[in-house]
Amino acid sequence: MAPEVVVNQTHMIHPCYELNHLNYVPSKTHSLQCVLLKIFLCLLSIIIICGNLLIIISVVYFKQLHTPTNYLILSLAVADLLVGVLVFPLTIEFTVTYCAYQEELLCKVRSSVDVTLSIASILHLCCISIDRYHAVCKPLTYRTTITVHVVVFMILMSWCLSVVFTIAFVITDLNYAKCGRKCYIDVLIATILGFICSFYLPVSVMICIYVKIFLVAQKQARSIQNTSYQSRMPRAAVSKMERKATKTLTIVMGVFLICWSPYFLYTCVYLGKQALIPIAASEGLTWLALSNSMLNPFIYAFFYSWFQSAFKMIVSGKIFQGDFSSTRLH
Repeated sequence: MAPEVVVNQTHMIHPCYELNHLNYVPSKTHSLQCVLLKIFLCLLSIIIICGNLLIIISVVYFKQLHTPTNYLILSLAVADLLVGVLVFPLTIEFTVTYCAYQEELLCKVRSSVDVTLSIASILHLCCISIDRYHAVCKPLTYRTTITVHVVVFMILMSWCLSVVFTIAFVITDLNYAKCGRKCYIDVLIATILGFICSFYLPVSVMICIYVKIFLVAQKQARSIQNTSYQSRMPRAAVSKMERKATKTLTIVMGVFLICWSPYFLYTCVYLGKQALIPIAASEGLTWLALSNSMLNPFIYAFFYSWFQSAFKMIVSGKIFQGDFSSTRLH
């Protein structure tokens, strides 16, 4: 999702490249900083792959985790896993700096996969917020409204729309390559509309939904406190569990916004000013955004005791010693 960049000699040169005739080209000899950077990014890729594999295996293997919400988490983990498997290796080799001056096919592939997976993540989080809204605000009809079939439809729509948006971005880039400055305004408007539809609109919907959930959860908490513990104990326990799940998934959304918002805001500011993003800034914001795929497994492990139990059984290899799919996770 890297925007167009130009060289500004006042900016720091990428440690793996050197300036040659006003262009960044790969260095013939790798500096220590370049080697350390690539090792660090490779480690991040491995952590992303391993962490999200734990989530995928947990949800698929343990029957207790076969819930509509967890199916959405599973699909989100698949998107994050693909970031570690595809986007990270491609971006390490074909960086923003490199692709700024090269028209290689793999640069376009990396950008397209990046766009698809990032939009898929946004749409999955939007679907999760809808799921949480029904769980907290409409608990009596939740099980009949958010069924497995509904969740599967949400997942398919999230992936299909992400592909459609990616194709739209690719077409926009191709049009700009053909007509250049002659259609700059048209391309600018199309790009801004693309950002609004693929990021700002879903994020606005999520924020509104979670604000509503927060207000309802606060009202429920006060209602439970004003009711005798004995008569409302089962409902209170369920309500508490749903609020905890909502809190955790709100944190997931918040972390996503922290990682991705700087990229989208920075890009839109430069597009609005008809300016070009400096390489150093674009490179850093790209890696900050991609690092989001590493964080979700840690959030689930920290807040969900059943995910902690599932992770321990998988890492220890216990699930390969017998059938533990029906094990009660605590």
